Amino acid sequence: MKLTTPLRATVLAVAALSLVACETMSQRERGTAQGAGIGAVAGAVIASATGGKAGSGAVAGAAVGAIAGNLWSKRMEEKQRAMERATAGTGIDVAKTADNQLKVNVPSDLSFATGRADLNPSLRPVLDQFAHGLDATVLVRIVGHTDSTGSDAINDPLSLERARTVRNYLEDRGVPASRLMIEGRGARQPVADNGTDAGRAQNRRVEIFLREPAA
Repeated sequence: MKLTTPLRATVLAVAALSLVACETMSQRERGTAQGAGIGAVAGAVIASATGGKAGSGAVAGAAVGAIAGNLWSKRMEEKQRAMERATAGTGIDVAKTADNQLKVNVPSDLSFATGRADLNPSLRPVLDQFAHGLDATVLVRIVGHTDSTGSDAINDPLSLERARTVRNYLEDRGVPASRLMIEGRGARQPVADNGTDAGRAQNRRVEIFLREPAA
């Protein structure tokens, strides 16, 4: 579809304002601005294509987009704060991913001993808090990783068994099995150099991803 001059101006203005605003905003405010920007552009395009006014369509789309963006980001922000409180001082990293998941990275010194899949006792109280902080809708994906020591025939099942150990622990703490999925990536996704002890230690890890179910 060819954009008319007014519609092109509306799209460019909304995009520019969203980018500038996001530089100084919190995560939740950024979600609102980004949702408003996407909604405004969509509203303008639809209005223009159906014979309406691009400007009024943009305003309506921005309002809807702002509400959706703010609600999503607020939920994610609250979960991130809860996970950060539960893991404070443990060395576990909690971060928001680009696709609106929360990623909890558990390093090797807190998760599993080399070559083993039994849970480190120091991780149990963290997982207790983790399970307690999950709401009734969040979905959990647990991904196990190893370093490059050993063959894929050893590392692949070991990484999966580590993820399964975490899943079983969370299930025992009341998280429904239907909301838990596991993966084992072996040594295929290193985050550090496997040529050093420190790098191998970083690569031996478990990652836990949280996301809301699709609407």
